[in-house]
Amino acid sequence: MTDRRQFISALAAGGLGLAGIGAPAPARADAAADYPRKPVRLIVPLSPGSPADVLARVISEGLARDWRQPIVIENRPGATGMIGMQTLTRSAPDGYTMGIIFLTHTVLPQLMAPLPYDTARDTAAVANLVWLYNVLAVPESSPIRNLDQLVAAARAGDNALSYGSGGNGSPAHLIAESFARAANVRLLHVPFRGPAEAVNGLLGGLVTCMFATTPTVAPFVRAGKLRALAVTSPRRLPSLPDIPTLAESGMPGLELREWEGVVAPAGTPPPIIDKWNAALSALLRDRQVIARLQDLGMTAAEPNRPQDFSGLIQRELAHWQDFSRKSPLRTS
Repeated sequence: MTDRRQFISALAAGGLGLAGIGAPAPARADAAADYPRKPVRLIVPLSPGSPADVLARVISEGLARDWRQPIVIENRPGATGMIGMQTLTRSAPDGYTMGIIFLTHTVLPQLMAPLPYDTARDTAAVANLVWLYNVLAVPESSPIRNLDQLVAAARAGDNALSYGSGGNGSPAHLIAESFARAANVRLLHVPFRGPAEAVNGLLGGLVTCMFATTPTVAPFVRAGKLRALAVTSPRRLPSLPDIPTLAESGMPGLELREWEGVVAPAGTPPPIIDKWNAALSALLRDRQVIARLQDLGMTAAEPNRPQDFSGLIQRELAHWQDFSRKSPLRTS
């Protein structure tokens, strides 16, 4: 996954902002001064209740309060996020259509090429908002009780152990493949129609294991229906304090995480991008927002500039291109 230190270094090195683009025309600056003058559409490329949707609703509340204009959530699920991103990139670059982007969008070029848009060229980065860490879980009835046993079983068996995900290219798919490469094991990918269906498959014993976000699996772990083997965060999660990290479980230095942020259609005026960035940065400093995100299993990102987030997206695109070149992502 993206190197945390690279991203933090990029944050620390920031400061030029968008000044290098040149001074915006007065008319555009004036337009940003009283922006937004009407409701803003925020496209979520996943279904209601998904992490991206929940995040969008948290930030929309704060933005609507500060700007005194509604932020209208528009869910456009389909094709693992491609449909929503296509809608965004074909929208007018006037600041009244924005969208949520997440990890999957940087691997879709390797899974679904050719895409009807270019992820980097057709979007304008605004800000990274959160990091999400996963839990590696097995059914409570499984004989596998820890990470060592899972890895040993995967290496010893003639048939690959299976894992579920919410679909080809979903974060769970990418994190599981990254784990398998790091552990030098082969795992059979079984894609479901969504995270909820994948968890049901895990509960029913249709797959051996699954990586999923904390809010998705924690209730089943607490209810004794799933057994958590490890978390992908650098430190133990407050919501599951008894579950060891991958590093504690014998894989030092391995940290696997998702990210989610906001982008605009390419060509959106820089002053509007900056206005969004400033508002989102203020939310990321708000203790109540930070606490609420933590309750939802998300870690608020440090406030960051558009060029920092653009750099993260570019690095992720390059990472998954290289990953797929060395070991093509198994889609089923």
